[in-house]
Amino acid sequence: MKKQQKGVRLDHISKIYKDYKTGNDFAAVDDVSLDIKPGSFVTLLGPSGCGKTTTLRMIAGFESPDKGEIYLGDEAINELTPNKRDTAMVFQSYALLPHYNVFDNVAYGLNIRKVPKDEIRTRVLNMLKLVGLEGMEGRMTNQLSGGQQQRVALARALVVEPGVLLFDEPLSNLDAKLRVTMRTEIRKIQQSVGITAVYVTHDQSEAMSLSDQIIIMNKGHIAQMGTPREIYYQPKSEFVADFIGEVNFLEGKVSSIEGETIHADVNGVDITTDSFENLSVGSSCKIVLRPESIELGDEGVLPCTVTLSTFMGSYQYYQVDVNGKMIKITEYNPRNHKLYEAGDKAYLKFESKNLHIL
Repeated sequence: MKKQQKGVRLDHISKIYKDYKTGNDFAAVDDVSLDIKPGSFVTLLGPSGCGKTTTLRMIAGFESPDKGEIYLGDEAINELTPNKRDTAMVFQSYALLPHYNVFDNVAYGLNIRKVPKDEIRTRVLNMLKLVGLEGMEGRMTNQLSGGQQQRVALARALVVEPGVLLFDEPLSNLDAKLRVTMRTEIRKIQQSVGITAVYVTHDQSEAMSLSDQIIIMNKGHIAQMGTPREIYYQPKSEFVADFIGEVNFLEGKVSSIEGETIHADVNGVDITTDSFENLSVGSSCKIVLRPESIELGDEGVLPCTVTLSTFMGSYQYYQVDVNGKMIKITEYNPRNHKLYEAGDKAYLKFESKNLHIL
């Protein structure tokens, strides 16, 4: 199946709810605009209550925006009911029909659309092959594992050939190892089918591994939208930097700016980087430093005292004290590094290209 790709555009969307405890209105989604390109895999990511699920449900038609317009391709779809939209949803609970076998679950949407029986059989069997359930069409859903049930839900959504496929935390009920396997399968199937996908999760690793673009949401607003690498290495705010992965923040003050290079004073040490925006000499700044970007050494940039040293197999995890501030360090392949123990004096070593200044 190669479906004609459709994009999704949200034009100043807002959704207002009433807080029944206070009686006041609050915006679950507040003036959100975004443009999802056809054929791309985009993930809405953020903490609970940030507005990501409400945004997805408005695209699906289960909620109606109080302001703004939603477009699927060039079509405005605010007034369309969910079954009239060219979308399909994969739910967190799978929402399979327990008294139907696998074939009938996958065929359900086609039967509602009154597709001819011969075509239904061909499309369902082809889809089961695509999701790795070939030969299991006669099984009842209670005879399937969680991963297999998830594949049935995916096949049921794909078989109707929607323009956009929506995912509402579809892997949250699976164990950790199966989640990794299934997210790989979802990405491969999405790419082979060529469908536009909008995915909601609170799991950062899922978002990083699946997405062409990640949309970080916070308190009903878009905090940042970008590729996984952009979000991780060039966060636009302390919230985004802190939400994605492990992070250290160093406090500094801009001492000089020379062309594209900024000099910042951190604990009396001059640190340079070319990754900054909207800063001037004398202004305070926060420096984003990822734990895997730091090494410990007998010489380096910033003096420190080791407070924790833990062997984790593939890496040595340290916590060190830098002038009263705790810094986390992840040194991979620890056999190739000198081992430091709690109480040892050392230095932080890092390259300026691995710094990002907010």
